[in-house]
Amino acid sequence: MATTFVSVPLKKASEVDLFKPLSKFIGATYPSGESQAEYVRAAEEVNKLRKSAVGRPLDKHDSSLDTLLRYYDQLCAIEPKFPFAENQLCLTFTWKDAFDKGSLFGGSVKLALASLGYEKTCVLFNVGALASQIAAEQNLENDEGLKSAAKYYQLATGVFQHIKDSVLSALNREPTMDISPDTVGTLSLIMLAQAQEVFFLKAAADKMKDAIIARLANQAADYYGDAFKQCQYKENLPKEVLPVLAAKHCMMQANAEYHQSILAKQQKKFGEEIARLQHGTDLVKTIASRYDEYINVKDLSDKISRALTAAKKDNDFIYHDRVPDVKDLEPIGKASLVKSTPVTVPMSQKFTDLFAKMVPLAVQQALSIYNQRRADLVNRMIAQMRESTNLTNGILASLNLPAAIEDISGDSIPQSILEKSSSVIRQGGLQTIDQLIRDLPDLLQRNSEILDESMRILEQEEITDNELKTKFKERWQRTPSNELYKPLRADGANFRNTLNRAVQADKVVRERYAAHSEIIALLCKPEAELNTAIPSGNPTRSLQGSEVVTLLKTLLASLNEVKKERETLENDLKSVEFDMSSKFLTALAQEGAINEEAISVTELDRIYGGHTDKVQKNLKKQEELLANIQTAHEEFSKSTQSNTDANQREEILKKLAAAHDQFVELVANLREGTKFYNGLTEILLKFQTKCSDIVFARKTERDELLKDMQQSMAREPSAPNLATPAYQTAVSINESTSGPTPAPRTVFQPKTQTPECSPSSSSVCENQPKPQPPARPPPPSVGSTYAPTSYGTVTGTSAPASAPTSAPVSASPALIGGTGMPSQAQGPPYPSYQGYPGYYQMPMPMGYGQFGYGQYNMPYVYQPPGQPPFQSAQQPQQPGYPYPQQQYYQQ
Repeated sequence: MATTFVSVPLKKASEVDLFKPLSKFIGATYPSGESQAEYVRAAEEVNKLRKSAVGRPLDKHDSSLDTLLRYYDQLCAIEPKFPFAENQLCLTFTWKDAFDKGSLFGGSVKLALASLGYEKTCVLFNVGALASQIAAEQNLENDEGLKSAAKYYQLATGVFQHIKDSVLSALNREPTMDISPDTVGTLSLIMLAQAQEVFFLKAAADKMKDAIIARLANQAADYYGDAFKQCQYKENLPKEVLPVLAAKHCMMQANAEYHQSILAKQQKKFGEEIARLQHGTDLVKTIASRYDEYINVKDLSDKISRALTAAKKDNDFIYHDRVPDVKDLEPIGKASLVKSTPVTVPMSQKFTDLFAKMVPLAVQQALSIYNQRRADLVNRMIAQMRESTNLTNGILASLNLPAAIEDISGDSIPQSILEKSSSVIRQGGLQTIDQLIRDLPDLLQRNSEILDESMRILEQEEITDNELKTKFKERWQRTPSNELYKPLRADGANFRNTLNRAVQADKVVRERYAAHSEIIALLCKPEAELNTAIPSGNPTRSLQGSEVVTLLKTLLASLNEVKKERETLENDLKSVEFDMSSKFLTALAQEGAINEEAISVTELDRIYGGHTDKVQKNLKKQEELLANIQTAHEEFSKSTQSNTDANQREEILKKLAAAHDQFVELVANLREGTKFYNGLTEILLKFQTKCSDIVFARKTERDELLKDMQQSMAREPSAPNLATPAYQTAVSINESTSGPTPAPRTVFQPKTQTPECSPSSSSVCENQPKPQPPARPPPPSVGSTYAPTSYGTVTGTSAPASAPTSAPVSASPALIGGTGMPSQAQGPPYPSYQGYPGYYQMPMPMGYGQFGYGQYNMPYVYQPPGQPPFQSAQQPQQPGYPYPQQQYYQQ
């Protein structure tokens, strides 16, 4: 039994470069190193995989299907690891409608979307389509071919059903007709019916029980019937699908009836056997008469015919069992062995995730937030320690410590001042600060220009989008730029605020530098010049070796130890490393989501809890030491000899000590500002690249949309359909073709006479008013029948032979026939010659002489050669005209 299976055509995709945007994101997100290079190579492999899966024609083979499945699995694997979105990693995928053949001017229907879900849906559609094509190519004469066909049809069923359930959630706009829920739902049902038919064929080949085979066939017929009902309203499907499904429905019913008849024969129900075979015969006759070009059922028809002949013969001569009506037969049971293959990732057994080491995007986002929390915690503790150090340096400078207890001779530079001077000179002194300050405007200008350019290209694209939206109105269906760019504009505003704050910070640094530049310049002088600039004096000569000086030296030494301990703590805080990826991955796998705040707070407390305690103890110890130093310094100040020179010397030593601290702080601030600007430059360059990529993707999408709109407008009619004028309509209700109408001519109507008037009673008629003739009726209807009614009508056969030919005819009757048909004498616009579309033979009035002797006012009718002068009694007259009877007026 030859049969035909429905296969689905593949969707065609436009070329998309995946490597460039993926590699950009990898380079911007992951640090340079071995992992980054590995991810870049993986991005290149993904791009090659797409070209193999959708960038070339696919053979109807398992290897091609496996390539599609691996690409789909890879898309599912990278979806949670890359931020595919219109305003982030923007990739526009364009696919054509699988069933649309296009037109000469319009091209085929296609849709371009910046959505990875759209790409997955289209690839999955091709998986189902290719599976249906491979199944249709299987050899159903052997067991392996039947098994393979059933497997692929069930895979196609599951794939199309999955698309039906997920397509609307995967897209943000109306899909093309081929992947719409209604269409893929119908395709899923067709594939299910074909899989059931394959199971029927296998059961028949395995010679299973007829009861089972009949149930399988009846279930297949039911599936085909459901698919046929859904296809009736699908204009986008190929035209041959509907008749194939109808033929399959009848064929499966015929098979079910045939095998059920065998079961009835086994149960000695010979009448039921004949009834079922007769029903099966009717079904195969229907297929042969209507769908013979799609399905060949000759073998099945012969088999049922032979069985029916034998059954009738046996029943007529032996059993004499009553043949029941088909409606009275018990319904055949149903048995479904098919089951749609669920779509579970990975679908390919050969799939290997190229980005296996890359964490999902949810984990990346959690890690980003965690790193921010960790940086905030560490920076807060470091800032607290540095603030304490600055406080300590300020207090010691105000107390002139340790210079006060080191100034023994009163005319030499204290050792602490010399060390601070040497430190400033080694770091470049004022030249270093001047150079750093000169570099700041250039760095600021560079960052401002990058940010301005980024916002400019967004603004320019938005203006273009608004213009097109205004021009095309509701035709322009895509996400508006002002909505799409909201996150980018928010980022740009944050960057702008950051730059403004940086400008204010730079201003504060410059003011501090201007206030302390003179004393810092003094600290940078050689030792001899510095010694000359410091006034002489010896306020502490008498206190050398005293208890208070020894206490101060001890306290200052302890304070230095505390400061060194803080430096160690700061380095320890910066060096702490802990990989939170495993924690977040575990939470994602177990719970399906990541509670970042709870996990991060717990882990940060566990990791940095000990360091926090050490910092607090260090700060507390410093407070105690500073309190003791201030107390000892008060006692020391009371014991010193106060004079003008000594006070001036002490004041300048305090300023020199403070100048060192200011220099260190200014250099640190300026270098931190330079580092900030350089880091911000990298961030702004990434931001600019992101904006450029999105604008480029939007431009590509815009061009595709404009092209589609042009093709759509080319397919639309250039002008609305105009109503056909009445004079161009056909002259016959039964004829759809109407010829040209000849030009009307003026015909003078002869005077009519009433039925009461006659030539012999003309004196009576002269006193009667002459009524006006009726208006011309509509055109006649050729093809209806005449019905004799009253005087002046003609029968449907011929004019009566007994009509008086000698009687003068004063006027031609205005109406012919009982239905009010106008006479030929009225002339055009009614067609009146043979060969003209709508031509009709003119019926003759009552009393018309056969040869026209004595007749007058007769319309001239041209008789072409070979045409009889009048219709014989056997020839039917023209049908009657379906309008009300008109009154006959006599002259």
